[in-house]
Amino acid sequence: MSAISQNYNKKIENKLKKVTNPSLNSQGKNKKVYRWNRENYSPARRRLDIWRFVLSLWIRLWRNTQKWTYVNGYTKEKKVARQKIQAAWIKESLLELGPTFIKVGQLFSTRADLFPTEYVEELSKLQDKVPAFSYEQAKAIIEEDLGKDLNKLFASFDPVPLAAASLGQVHKAKLHNGEDVVVKIQRPGLKQLFTIDLAILKRIAKYFQNHKEFGQGRDWMGIYEECCRILWEETDYLNEGRNADTFRRNFRGENWVKVPRVYWRYTSLRVVTLEYAPGIKISHYDALEAAGLDRKRLAILGAKAYLQQILYYGFFHADPHPGNIAVSPDGSLIFYDFGMMGQIKANVRENLMETLLGIAQKNGDRIVQSLINLEVLVKTEDMTSVRRSIQFMLDNFMDKPFEEQSVTEISEDLYEIAFDRTFRFPATFTFVMRAFSTLEGVGKGLDPQFSFMEVAQPFAFELMSNDNNGYSAANTIFDALSKQAVEVSSSALGLPRKIEDTIEKLERGDLRLRVRSLESERALRRLGAIQLSTNYTLITSALVLSATILFVNGELIIAILVILLAGIPGIALFRLLKRIDRIDRMF
Repeated sequence: MSAISQNYNKKIENKLKKVTNPSLNSQGKNKKVYRWNRENYSPARRRLDIWRFVLSLWIRLWRNTQKWTYVNGYTKEKKVARQKIQAAWIKESLLELGPTFIKVGQLFSTRADLFPTEYVEELSKLQDKVPAFSYEQAKAIIEEDLGKDLNKLFASFDPVPLAAASLGQVHKAKLHNGEDVVVKIQRPGLKQLFTIDLAILKRIAKYFQNHKEFGQGRDWMGIYEECCRILWEETDYLNEGRNADTFRRNFRGENWVKVPRVYWRYTSLRVVTLEYAPGIKISHYDALEAAGLDRKRLAILGAKAYLQQILYYGFFHADPHPGNIAVSPDGSLIFYDFGMMGQIKANVRENLMETLLGIAQKNGDRIVQSLINLEVLVKTEDMTSVRRSIQFMLDNFMDKPFEEQSVTEISEDLYEIAFDRTFRFPATFTFVMRAFSTLEGVGKGLDPQFSFMEVAQPFAFELMSNDNNGYSAANTIFDALSKQAVEVSSSALGLPRKIEDTIEKLERGDLRLRVRSLESERALRRLGAIQLSTNYTLITSALVLSATILFVNGELIIAILVILLAGIPGIALFRLLKRIDRIDRMF
């Protein structure tokens, strides 16, 4: 490793050390005070803070593309090292900006198809470790929403929160009948903050959508709408309670999954009261072993639970980080926090079957079409590069035994192929892949020999052999072959007529052939741009020379005016040089 690379790595380490790791002390206070941690927010101040961050980010992204900004020359390693430093800065800045941006950062950590790997890896570490709000504020929200004095609602209420997150915090309490519960209270002024921040983010999304470089092949407004929907859903604690009830009903026949019961009498839009269900965090491996729990079994159960959620119920936990999964003393899995859930549409299963059949046949065209139907791909005029990428995936993964494949490796390769191309992974897909990758990592921590794909193998066979209506794979394949036969027959019957029409058009002279030569087009466009840049250079030089002569002869004011006038062709020349560089990179 070169000395320059080592210096970059040291900068990364120093930057990461500066990132705040807020944690609650015994008084429920935090070492760092954030400006957003208050009940009233100034729209003007928020605009200033947010646009300052966006402008700084834009300058950094622009700087990454300028090779002359790299010390001692550009290399890919230097760019990656710089992006790591920037990723740490982005994470710290999002913490400074508060709840809206913490949640947006967490959502973006699932979008490796949109952002470089260095940013995604750092954003995936963005946890809800933020300062708590006061007991007085929590008490006021509970009493306002539930309409009763806190002492009448609960026999006891711990003023020190168990945990604090970007959207709310959790307190332990006891009901008058003696039952232990946890009360989750929304952060004061959260909806006001969301309203301000999302209005500003909409303008930012529009800017990026209309940007020539950043907007190409990206649906930023669609991403904005998706983030809005998820964020507003998370502020509705009644919806979270309904999600918890649905999740518990889905697993009512499984004694190895536990979901805290919702106490609806003590639940509102900003307050949700749940059964107190303590457990050992699933990533606390030593504690699990000390409790005499089978770590290998827990790894299998974690994977099995998510496969059932996605394949059987179509309703799954979209935020499965280890903090949301615990283990009870009897070895059951306990799931927490149901604010962000994913739901698979009805037509997904049918198109997923098409994808699986395409994989089995190593048919890249069939896979491309099924992915378009799933809205994973955006259809363009030329899908050649996409088809080649998918064929590469087929050639590299289909020759491996199923159980030896890794979800993390497959998803990383998918994201690498998708980044900066016509892929558009929807939220459901990215949440599923993120969940599987997270669980694979947790499973490897519990059992180094764990294979997620080995657990998934019987589920995959079942998916291939049966669908929700009970049709077998043979029927599915037969139906697909029948459709193909009909399509071929229709094409064959219509072919003579098409040939006849084509000949008639040729005879009438109505048919024209247009041949494109990309190399010739590029050369002509570049030649035209160079000629124009020569003209701009001559005009700028002539004006600068005239200004110099005027300055020497004592005509200072006129000389300044001429210099300002020279700035117009100078700016045009700079933009034209960038355009030439873009033409070279596009072809």
